[in-house]
Amino acid sequence: METEERYTVPEKKEKGFMKMAAASLTGVLAGGTMMFYLSPVLMDTTTNQAASDSASSITVQPTSTAASSTDLVSAIDAIDEAVVGVVNLQAQEQMNMFGGPAVETSNGETEETESGTGSGVIFKKGEKTSYIVTNNHVIEGADTVEVALASGERVDAKVIGADPLTDLAVLEISSSYVTEVANFGDSSALKLGEQVAAIGNPLGLDLSSTVTEGIVSGIDRTVPVTTSAGEWELNVIQTDAAINPGNSGGALMNSAGQVIGINSLKIAESGVEGLGFAIPSEDAIPVIEELMDKGEVQRAYLGVGLEDVNALSRNVLQQQLSLPATVTEGTVITQVETGSAADTAGFKAGDVIVSVNDVAVSGTADFRKYLYNEASIGDKVTIKIYRNGVSQKISLTLRAQMK
Repeated sequence: METEERYTVPEKKEKGFMKMAAASLTGVLAGGTMMFYLSPVLMDTTTNQAASDSASSITVQPTSTAASSTDLVSAIDAIDEAVVGVVNLQAQEQMNMFGGPAVETSNGETEETESGTGSGVIFKKGEKTSYIVTNNHVIEGADTVEVALASGERVDAKVIGADPLTDLAVLEISSSYVTEVANFGDSSALKLGEQVAAIGNPLGLDLSSTVTEGIVSGIDRTVPVTTSAGEWELNVIQTDAAINPGNSGGALMNSAGQVIGINSLKIAESGVEGLGFAIPSEDAIPVIEELMDKGEVQRAYLGVGLEDVNALSRNVLQQQLSLPATVTEGTVITQVETGSAADTAGFKAGDVIVSVNDVAVSGTADFRKYLYNEASIGDKVTIKIYRNGVSQKISLTLRAQMK
């Protein structure tokens, strides 16, 4: 949802340990001076037209052969109708101008208003239903989601699944509205300077299907981001193709007309230009497939709140946590959920995590990244902590969050 939210790097502030904000370990992204614009993934039209409604496997098209013979204009023309608008509608109470209770509408129903718009990409067409990928933040908090087609028609969409941590979501609409389906390309084959284009709806639906051109400015970038799920470090493609509010969930495509990235972020800072970021298709596809299969991305859940060591004052670290002066990195447990895996294993508020399976932990995002990327539900991990200044190790078996 394009509300021009700015995610800035938190300043280091002196604070008491018991007053620290707790971030749940269900997943999130870490602070950065960025605007969120994550985009959808596209699939092969021929492959998907015959696909069953339930199959979630996504085909990645080889890049080398197509890119050499297809010009960018033709490539854009082949998929522009697969890029759609996504509208977030939320129920709004009618304010009572005299200060009393909210006023009900004449029919007793709550009025829904447009809370924000973003972009999406149709990546699969089944016999009855078709699927669109967009950003989680585009549809987050919505009571109703609508898709604005290239024709201008707006249709209801169903949210199949969403993942705040990677900021991806999958929607479903009737296949009767779908005329084009986009293809996925292999983002791992990208090279610096390669020509790309971003397609989406900057500043809303009035400028739908806007195309901006640029190059791949950087690969294998990592940016800290913050979402409703927590802190994270996102792997991204850097591009100088213009990405603006409303482009979230749109496609970053190569000259073969294949989606190789999901437009997601830009640096929103005075004096900065041409710094946009997209989620690589190779990272987005597994998330999309899991959302289609399970409606969510399942990750290990410890049940703790965390705060970076380097966000706390030395006074707090030494006097309240008794942390040795030599320990300058790690993440502090601010709270432990009763009955969680962490509670069962014996973790306590005030424990300072410095490593997991002998891999050093520099901060909260680093700790989550290891648990989510290097470990799986059911794995046994050993976590080194400092408690009241004394180091010790605690082992536990990772498990999913209880519903």
